[in-house]
Amino acid sequence: MIQQKVRKAVIPAAGFGTRFLPATKATPKEMLPLVDKPLIQYGVEEAVAAGCTDIIIVTGRGKTTMEDHFDRAPELEAALRARGKTELLRIACSVTKLARISYVRQPEALGLGHAVLMAKELIGNEPFAVILPDDIVDGEVACLKQMVEAFDETQSTILGSEVVEGDAISLYGCLDCVPDPINPRLLDISNLVEKPKPQDAPSQNAIIGRYILTPRIFELLEQVQPGSGGEIQLTDAIKALLQFEKVYGFHYVGKRYDAGDKLGFLQATVDLAIKHKDVGPAFRDWLQKQSF
Repeated sequence: MIQQKVRKAVIPAAGFGTRFLPATKATPKEMLPLVDKPLIQYGVEEAVAAGCTDIIIVTGRGKTTMEDHFDRAPELEAALRARGKTELLRIACSVTKLARISYVRQPEALGLGHAVLMAKELIGNEPFAVILPDDIVDGEVACLKQMVEAFDETQSTILGSEVVEGDAISLYGCLDCVPDPINPRLLDISNLVEKPKPQDAPSQNAIIGRYILTPRIFELLEQVQPGSGGEIQLTDAIKALLQFEKVYGFHYVGKRYDAGDKLGFLQATVDLAIKHKDVGPAFRDWLQKQSF
């Protein structure tokens, strides 16, 4: 069998960001900054760290600031150069050189599966990653890089997973699975259950916003019947994929933040600010002096 490599990543970014209104009325949620980088840049950098060279961002109406962010800014660059701001110039220019970034429009918000399907022509017949920019995973090794290494072993669809406590499983897609006998971080999946009642959950293994998918998923997404609100669910297509291929869950090493939620966003901001090489020490000192 030919060993396939994951070279492309899809980042769905066409949602309304309603949990952050009114901030997201005119500003894409994906452009909200965690310390000094927007959410979308964390996703792109993780894909690059995993070896992806091509990034497809699925956008919607009012999302052009994301395209501007990754594009050249000649006036800004000229001003920084004229003022001798060499480090800021390097930072501004580095964003434009992260990867080859393409954009495709999702004309209607019809679910994650529909967003992924929008990238079909740009992906072609090869495996690819999906990164949901709401999920920020902080770890020594990028979450997607860990998953790519597992894909290199299995050549199979892999879903990022973590164990969640108690009733929280009802907020996630849930894996019916057993640990792989050779690699315990891999989970051999027999079924997927979307947002089960806690008493009905087959496990506490939740799907998080990281996927490596084989190209057969596009055929199945085209066959999936729309659910509530006319949405095409990626989970439904992956369930159908189980009839044809092995599908694994993967327990990554790292700390995940749900940055699409206000509390999770604030937690990520504090933790990443403490680790930041420039502001970290001063911010930590300031926090220690506060009486909460």
